[in-house]
Amino acid sequence: MQKLSANKALGLGCVVLGVVLAFIWIPLDSDTGLVERSRGRFVVGDSLAPTLAAAFILIAGMMLVFGRSDQDDKPNRDNLRFIGAMVGFGIISLLVMRWAGPMVASFFSGGEEYRILRDTVPWKYTGFVIGGILLVFSLICFVEERLSWRALLISIGAVVGIILLYDLPFDDVLLPPNGDV
Repeated sequence: MQKLSANKALGLGCVVLGVVLAFIWIPLDSDTGLVERSRGRFVVGDSLAPTLAAAFILIAGMMLVFGRSDQDDKPNRDNLRFIGAMVGFGIISLLVMRWAGPMVASFFSGGEEYRILRDTVPWKYTGFVIGGILLVFSLICFVEERLSWRALLISIGAVVGIILLYDLPFDDVLLPPNGDV
């Protein structure tokens, strides 16, 4: 029997996570399919983006499981600390993303309720931009073990790229976390 390397263990975890997300969590959490037909045209369904994310996680996991690995190291505490740090950065960034928009709007919107403003510029981008930049920047800096302007520019570029590809082409898409606010 072959030993379970750290990469293969991580890959198996990603495969399990991708399958659970795609076939259990997303269908139970979403009211619509991947694509919906509305008034004679196709629109993006609520489950499209998370299902694509689950598919990417599943594919990455399969690449780790079935890919050639030069490392035979077993999973250890450093691996668990690294994964824990990644999860921690993700949770903190999502909390910032969730609350930054309403907080900034409460100071600068003239008393207008955030729920009304969540699909108008600049409010619909506030939480997503702040939380997204924080997430990408913190992950890059943690992996590189240093702060850099390059990491900040990559973070800004990644968030702007997601907005250009995901928000601007579609009239009826709310960037996270605005659909839940």
